[in-house]
Amino acid sequence: MNELTPELNGLGDALERAAAADLTRAPRGRSRRRRLVVVAVAAAVLVPGLAFAADRLSSNDEVAASMPAGTLALAGTEPTCTVVRADVEFHCVLARPPAAEVSDWKGTVEPTVDATKHVNGGCRSLRSDGLEWQCYIGQEAVAQQIIGAGFLGEYAPTPGVG
Repeated sequence: MNELTPELNGLGDALERAAAADLTRAPRGRSRRRRLVVVAVAAAVLVPGLAFAADRLSSNDEVAASMPAGTLALAGTEPTCTVVRADVEFHCVLARPPAAEVSDWKGTVEPTVDATKHVNGGCRSLRSDGLEWQCYIGQEAVAQQIIGAGFLGEYAPTPGVG
């Protein structure tokens, strides 16, 4: 996913081991309090880290890569995306037009798929030639009626066809 994930996993494993070791040594009355302290410390460390990781999952380059990963017709189009609303909305322009399977791309919607091969949002073509798209990540793609709520987060091992 990204370079932060191994660090978070390692930190989580270390905290889990420390908590388990602490609980086996603590007297019975103090174990609950120590467990709460360990959980609170873990949350204080992990939550900001996870928020940072989520933010990194919606960079311009990652959104651009998610377009052809979601739709085979966009393979080889070399999208370039810029932020409209951080972590939610992106404006994308293709270097080459999409496959000719659609004669008029304007209004066409396509899902986007992240590096873990899960549907993370979707895009709508703004032009008939398919060279300009507005993309939305997460629930906003559902709100924009690009993908259904049940499709968001689904595993998509290969780009969609048709």
